[in-house]
Amino acid sequence: MKRTHRLYSIFGILLCFVFSVSLFTHALAAEVSRISKEELQAMLGNPEVIIIDVRAGGDWTAGDSKIKGAMREDPSKIETWVDKYPRDKTLVFY
Repeated sequence: MKRTHRLYSIFGILLCFVFSVSLFTHALAAEVSRISKEELQAMLGNPEVIIIDVRAGGDWTAGDSKIKGAMREDPSKIETWVDKYPRDKTLVFY
């Protein structure tokens, strides 16, 4: 009897975890908007917009095109640079 109760408890915890992750992922995705390259082109030079290139190192190095004025940041070390950008600006990540 105790084993069955324990299995139900573990199942309940797992179900809550999966549901929470699902809600968090959906909420996070709802907050991120996408723009076209034409929209980004119109934003270039705007001091209220910061463009951050977060391509992997090899992709960035091998890439034959880079956006002029974009800041290069390592996507695997976000905790080291995320706070240096002002929250009142529009941040564009690519």
